[in-house]
Amino acid sequence: MRAADIIAKKRDGNTLSAQEIDWFIERYTAEQIPDYQAAALLMAIYLKGMEREETYNLTMALVRSGDQIDLSDISGYAVDKHSSGGVGDKTTLVVLPMVAALQIPIAKMSGRGLGFTGGTLDKLDSIPGYNVELSNEQVKRQARDIGVVLTGQSQELAPADGKLYALRDVTATVSSLPLIASSIMSKKIAGGANGIVLDVKVGEGAFMRELDNARELARIMVQIGSDAGRDVIAVISDMNQPLGQAIGNAIELREAVETLRGGGPAQFREHCLEIAKHMVMLAGQGETWDDPQQVHQALAQTLEDGTAFDRFRQMVAAQGGDVSVIDDLTQLPSAPVQHTLKAERAGYISRLGAGRIGIAAMQLGAGRERKGDPIDHAVGLRVHVRVGDRVTPDTPLFTIHANHTDQIDPCLEILRSAIEYSDEPVQPLPSFYDVIKSGG
Repeated sequence: MRAADIIAKKRDGNTLSAQEIDWFIERYTAEQIPDYQAAALLMAIYLKGMEREETYNLTMALVRSGDQIDLSDISGYAVDKHSSGGVGDKTTLVVLPMVAALQIPIAKMSGRGLGFTGGTLDKLDSIPGYNVELSNEQVKRQARDIGVVLTGQSQELAPADGKLYALRDVTATVSSLPLIASSIMSKKIAGGANGIVLDVKVGEGAFMRELDNARELARIMVQIGSDAGRDVIAVISDMNQPLGQAIGNAIELREAVETLRGGGPAQFREHCLEIAKHMVMLAGQGETWDDPQQVHQALAQTLEDGTAFDRFRQMVAAQGGDVSVIDDLTQLPSAPVQHTLKAERAGYISRLGAGRIGIAAMQLGAGRERKGDPIDHAVGLRVHVRVGDRVTPDTPLFTIHANHTDQIDPCLEILRSAIEYSDEPVQPLPSFYDVIKSGG
């Protein structure tokens, strides 16, 4: 085979065979195919698309490019989750301890953020000493001992995906649905999950801005999982406004811990309960935990009785984190300058643009524009309103947490552009739009 022939075949809109895809990925991973040819193939895929079987074959080629984790000795049925990201999304920090509190072991590998705020690992970095670099054997041992692990992705897990993602980022091919789907699913499959819950965000603060595109991405990922023998549920959720109130790193960690203690914003709490419910029901495989209402109640009880918080606390301790910071949240990093923006007029909030709000948080230092940029764990925002809320000129909208006073005015300008008002009542935004499952 020749790389140029494979590129030409896809350029002309033809279907690549499993053998051709395997050959190309294997040699690109081994650095026997240069970046410029891989970039040409990515652009051909971006322009011509991929059929279902091609997308599955690409996913599995990425899986086979590195290690595959076997969790069967920990759990007969391993569950995992993935979120496509968004503004204020700290869901993993709450969902994993809840699921583990119901005696369902869960080991998750997460990443760092690129964009509005840090990823899950960046939020955990707010805890002194927390170790996000566990070996596969350490992951297994901790999952057996306390039933919950939250660590970084191994460099040996789907390494071809890491190489291709870096190339997609600089060749304007990131938004290809087959490439997005194969990238996400390759890591979930290589990570050993039998059942996968995908939280696909849609709206102003999400990668997918339109509902139809989000549905299509969800459908493709569910198909890949099904073809790979996995059970997959894709939940399409709203990201036109932030998830919860806290946006940042330490500030989001604080909100997650408050939720684990039975508090937290109602909308964020319900979002976590919904995602966790699907994970528990997958783990039950229709035999145990087959009643959605019963599962919801059991999960809510883990928040009320402290068992979910206790699992989170055990996880922090097991991974070397300073548990006193979790017990006393005032020890978390905090910004010295705070400023509250109030409503400019009476009325109803008709828009709370998550994208603009995320940009404001990133400019404070809560996110990164390029990989390797530093993250400021202390800075961020707190959002006090939701779409549909009635406000008066004295109603607080946002509290800015900054390190310097000269950050306030630029942040205020962005936040004002995120808010729109209506004289007439406005319906609250739905939390979820659709659920797509393997097998229909």
